[in-house]
Amino acid sequence: MAAEGGGKEMNEIKTQFTTREGVYKLLIHSEYSRPNRVPFNSQGSNPVKVSFVNVNDQSGNGDRICFNVGRELYFYIYKGVRKAADLSKPVDKRIYKGTQPTCHDFNPLTATAESVSLLVGFSAGQVQLIDPIKKETSKLFNEERLIDKSRVTCVRWVPGSESLFLVAHSSGSMYLFNVENTCGTTAPHYQLLKQGENYAVHTCKSKSARNPLLRWTVGEGALNEFAFSPDGKFLACASQDGFLRVFGFDAAELHGTMKSYFGGLLCVCWSPDGRYIVAGGEDDLVTVWSFSDCRVIARGHGHKSWVSVVAFDHCTTSVEEGDLPAEFSGSDEDFQEHSHFGAGRDRANSAHSRLSKRNSTDSRPVSVTYRFGSVGQDTQLCLWDLTEDILFPHLPLSRARTHTNVMTATNNGSNSSTSGNPTNSLPNTLPRSNSLPHSSSPTGGSSNSIIDSAFIATGVSKFATLSLHDSRKERHEKDHKRNNSMGHISSKSSDKLNQLSSSRTAKAEVVKTLGTTLCPRMEDVPLLEPLVCKKIAHERLTVLIFLEDCLVTACQEGFVCTWARPGKVVSDSPRQSSSSGGGYIS
Repeated sequence: MAAEGGGKEMNEIKTQFTTREGVYKLLIHSEYSRPNRVPFNSQGSNPVKVSFVNVNDQSGNGDRICFNVGRELYFYIYKGVRKAADLSKPVDKRIYKGTQPTCHDFNPLTATAESVSLLVGFSAGQVQLIDPIKKETSKLFNEERLIDKSRVTCVRWVPGSESLFLVAHSSGSMYLFNVENTCGTTAPHYQLLKQGENYAVHTCKSKSARNPLLRWTVGEGALNEFAFSPDGKFLACASQDGFLRVFGFDAAELHGTMKSYFGGLLCVCWSPDGRYIVAGGEDDLVTVWSFSDCRVIARGHGHKSWVSVVAFDHCTTSVEEGDLPAEFSGSDEDFQEHSHFGAGRDRANSAHSRLSKRNSTDSRPVSVTYRFGSVGQDTQLCLWDLTEDILFPHLPLSRARTHTNVMTATNNGSNSSTSGNPTNSLPNTLPRSNSLPHSSSPTGGSSNSIIDSAFIATGVSKFATLSLHDSRKERHEKDHKRNNSMGHISSKSSDKLNQLSSSRTAKAEVVKTLGTTLCPRMEDVPLLEPLVCKKIAHERLTVLIFLEDCLVTACQEGFVCTWARPGKVVSDSPRQSSSSGGGYIS
């Protein structure tokens, strides 16, 4: 909830805000919610989430939106800035009993105007595959809750795959599923496949193919969110123990780690070129981490409460005309790996918008600005610019920054060189370099894909069946349910108190990591100030998505709002009079 007091100006809900590129305007007629437009009583409910997919409809209106509110799940044609939302005609609506949807994800590879594949995770641990256009329920995974009984915190299709998906739970485990496989009638038995510092990967022992293919146990406490890198080869995990862990997905190698200033990490996202990761959480900060240098390069302070979502804006990341340094060049050849579905990901990535990359030995600085945003439980939207003076602090600025423009897309299918670094632990000293290091030889050929190993017949004697993290998981299970797995929902003050007093080991970790490369002191890294910091809702914000002509936010009352980018408002149609909006429009 918003803080009480502070005067009318502080508590006023903003309907527009200005950046250097112009004015962003809230479109009241493009608001999506439950059909009755009544604010949802969010007490004790899971966060409202929003998913988009484009079905390439011939009419040019191919965007589809899915969002959950309490026990309900809605699927609409999304008209964005073009036309008013018609809430009386959802394409599909579902009401669940005994469990609530917590997260969802469309598969963009299989989406058509006649059919879409939508994964939905639930508070009781199940995952459902549905087609809201055909109004079909295809499959239910973990139906008997034999794999994991805890809440699903994040579900994502594996990039480039039509059948593989990854599911994270508040137990701290992640599972890899194949939609073609069953989950079996008995609890799965696992054998150790790989382990490292505070993580382990197990494969399922079975004579026939069954789900899950893999179980990842990551850190302590809930695994709140994960995100695949733009090329699909790396996985960033934000955990309740406060650690960001970045893995090479196919080989399950730990690439790097970062620790929050305090408290758990709740959200994570990648820059469009895969060079930077932003995480947010219970320290009220946004933290920018360099993938290549494996270090924190900046923090941003603007929120007054927990940060619930971070997202990069690929449309307003700008690069000045001219050659980029050689460190920005790269190609898919740096990343070739021999997994059975890797080729599909490469094809999917070739069309991904990226920063323009040119081979150049010119060491002149490049003028670059990464734009990202964040929303939090303080009901505020913050926009941030990550500029070259932060990214390359030792280079003199030879040219003034240009105006924001659209990121140029490359048609040659080349990807940024992000996997050239050895996947070892953090070095003892990390240079404050003014540019990203040159890529070393590719590692893809030296390690077999761990996904392939999951498909190999089990019973190999060299793998011992270890229950490495089971005792740890049981020891913290009550804490997960009380504090961590529902951390988004209960009050800020009680959650912070519980988190800070949960264990002595957590305090010891803070002492050990503070002042190191895992968690630099506040004075040791640049502190960003937000370009924009506006209160835009009455209830805590749970969604921030950047689209080509707008950005989309949502709050826990169940209202999904569209903010038109500068110059993208089609017409200034009269605002519809309604008691909806929950007091949104001033």
